[in-house]
Amino acid sequence: MANGIKDKVAIIGMGCTRFGERWDAGTHDLLAEAFDEALADAGIGRNEIGAAWYGSCLDAVNVGNSAIPASLALRLDGIPFSRMENMCATGTEALRGAAYAVASGAVDIALAIGAEKLKDTGYGGLPPTYKGTMNDLWLPLGSAPAGFAQLADGYRTRHGIAKDELKRALARVSWKSHQNGVLSPKAHLRKAVTMEQILGAPIIAEPLGLFDCCGVSDGAAAAIVTTPEIARALGRRDMVTIKAIQLSVSSGIESTTNVWDGSHVRNTRNAAQRAYAEAGITNPREQLDLIEVHDCFSITELVTMEDLFISEAGRAVHDVLDGFYDRDGGVPCQIDGGLKCFGHPIAASGLRMAYEIYNQLQDRAGERQLKSPAIGLTHNLGGVPYQGIAAIGVLGLHHS
Repeated sequence: MANGIKDKVAIIGMGCTRFGERWDAGTHDLLAEAFDEALADAGIGRNEIGAAWYGSCLDAVNVGNSAIPASLALRLDGIPFSRMENMCATGTEALRGAAYAVASGAVDIALAIGAEKLKDTGYGGLPPTYKGTMNDLWLPLGSAPAGFAQLADGYRTRHGIAKDELKRALARVSWKSHQNGVLSPKAHLRKAVTMEQILGAPIIAEPLGLFDCCGVSDGAAAAIVTTPEIARALGRRDMVTIKAIQLSVSSGIESTTNVWDGSHVRNTRNAAQRAYAEAGITNPREQLDLIEVHDCFSITELVTMEDLFISEAGRAVHDVLDGFYDRDGGVPCQIDGGLKCFGHPIAASGLRMAYEIYNQLQDRAGERQLKSPAIGLTHNLGGVPYQGIAAIGVLGLHHS
């Protein structure tokens, strides 16, 4: 019987570039920057890495959709090197591949790395102008803000929440991330804003205004994983281990049946239930010390609080307004600024979230350090609420 990978994989090194408009660097530069930090953190030689997983979603460097550009950039000669792509869950998917390889005994040490140069592609977060077989068979994606604005309307209708109250809660979500982003040296946006600025900003897709939407960024992040036994041999005692990584992908049931009312994201709930079971979490509101979630839009973060079973149904609005998810609240969320302020180079985001949790658990987060966190969660959401992907990772301190 399968019993998961809880505490079978330790993270011994992580790296993350500065996110933003990185006109100063190409994809290969960003890959090398994140990898060099992870390698130095792990304290190993590059020849000790047995396999690698490279995440990339929209980066134009990937001619042929292979891992060759990353292998060339990192000079990892002759090892298995695979390219991963799973929309916004790509970074977590790369980590899942590396972690499963170590847990299975296939390799001793593995690398997960994700990078994206979205600014060079001209990508603006809007639907592509072309049509083709994939678009026709998959979905008419339309506008991402419009898709998530529908989630806001579904959530508000389901729980009987007044429009003004929801807008205040959404503004508080964004306000919190901007406050946290100021303390993150590698973040794309490092400027605090007021609630008044957020509420008075131009509307993109009702009720989502300018500050309710994350931007488009360049960046890379990396993780090096191994077994706890090898980590101990390298001198690690209190190490960060992976408690769970779970993925849920839509079959289309949300948009082709009447089982979904548009007020939540089924894939997040599916992945969360499996991740909690694997990690041994029975009360996430009490057991999680911090979380990094996929705040592509402020409504996504708010609904995710309920989909992760931290806030009760219809109560996330009140928890947000009460400061429960603030840096000094019950379950701090987006300590580094999240997608909203740290940035969202698609394939790097999942690994960037793990990077923040990893540093927080080891008391290495500088000005934004929380007091003695022991377990954290990462969450990615790809696609749109009615057809998409959710990925959840749980990381924790492991005492040997």
